[in-house]
Amino acid sequence: MKRRALLLAPLALAATPALASGGGGGGGSSGGYIRYPTVTATTMRSDGRRGVMTVETGVDAPDAALKLRAEQSQPRMRAVFNILVQREANTLLPGGVPNVERLAAQLQSATNIILGQRGARLLIGTVMIV
Repeated sequence: MKRRALLLAPLALAATPALASGGGGGGGSSGGYIRYPTVTATTMRSDGRRGVMTVETGVDAPDAALKLRAEQSQPRMRAVFNILVQREANTLLPGGVPNVERLAAQLQSATNIILGQRGARLLIGTVMIV
C-alpha cells in the first residue's frame, strides 16, 4: 500500500480549480459549501462518566447571495446549532445512540429560519460520542 499517495491525495484535490473555488464542480462562483466549526455537547457515556458529543456541520448554498447570507449568519447559526445539539445530548440515555434524523431535521429547520428562506442545504459530517 502506498501511504504517501493516500496522504497527498487530499492536497491534490484541494489544488484543483473546480473544487478549490467552492463550487464542487458546478463551475464559477455560483454558491458553494461553507464548513462551520465542530459543535460539541456533554452527555453521559455507558460507563457513567461524562462524554462529549461532537457534530460536524456545514451548509451548501446554491447561489452566491444565499452563500453570503450563510457566511454572515455564521455566529447565529453556531449558537443555535450548539443549543440543538446540547438538547439532543441531554435526551440520550447513558450509552444511547443519538437520533441523527431528528437532529438533522431540527438543524435544517433552524438553518431555513435563520437564513430567511429555503434553498440552503444543511450537511452533517460525523456525529460521534467520545
